[in-house]
Amino acid sequence: MASPGKLLIMLGSLLLVAGLLLTYGPRLPFRTGRLPGDFVWRGRSATVYFPLGTCLLLSVLFSLLSLCFRRR
Repeated sequence: MASPGKLLIMLGSLLLVAGLLLTYGPRLPFRTGRLPGDFVWRGRSATVYFPLGTCLLLSVLFSLLSLCFRRR
């Protein structure tokens, strides 16, 4: 289990990144959820959205972040 100090640092980092994305997100050259590999199927009565590219990007970012905090 992580110490309370490391846990607070991780939570603060996540809040900082979320705040930066909300503040500067519209100015980025890409839109989260509209990356290559995100699939949208539109029918007459339903729309199916499958954000595969966004999921892969977030998985890589969270894996790198967890690697940084696991090293002692």
